[in-house]
Amino acid sequence: MDPVTGIPILTTYNWSLITMNVTVFGGSSPQPGSPAYVEAYELGRLLGAAGHTVLTGGYIGTMEAVSKGANETGGHVVGVTCDEIENWRKVKKNAWVQEERHFQTLEQRLIELVHACDAAIALPGGPGTLTEIALTWNLMIVDSMPRKPLILVGASWKAVLEEMFRSLGEVTPLSQRELLQFAPDVGTAVAMIRI
Repeated sequence: MDPVTGIPILTTYNWSLITMNVTVFGGSSPQPGSPAYVEAYELGRLLGAAGHTVLTGGYIGTMEAVSKGANETGGHVVGVTCDEIENWRKVKKNAWVQEERHFQTLEQRLIELVHACDAAIALPGGPGTLTEIALTWNLMIVDSMPRKPLILVGASWKAVLEEMFRSLGEVTPLSQRELLQFAPDVGTAVAMIRI
């Protein structure tokens, strides 16, 4: 009970009412209609329908699919873009980005994606996605930012990381491994983002 107002203080949360900023990492190569694109679109739909703000790299592939799904279900979509990517690939933000946060360098873009979220979900991707996972993970390891859910979706990420742990086990202590969470599918990942 609040001593001033006399109103009971709730000690439990109704997690369905908590909304977060969720960064989604993933590859730029998935094309509309491909399984990876459909999976990313479904992730966006689930996050948007739950009222979360979705942050992506803002361009094509996974980023486009997630943005489209979130936008179509009422979620706020933030695209984090930069000059270096646009000069390299000659792309602009996708049509479903509602708020663009534009930076000059790729490093600045990565820092925004990692620090501006309450949770991060990684879909399959290439070196860029691996960089995003590793940066988020390492910043949490060294307490450079608060710990947050870092969820890797699909069997491929689990296989890659398990092989790394097996091969380099003694240099990756269990306390560091436990900062990574694995989800078999996007529905499970969304259920896991509750802090």
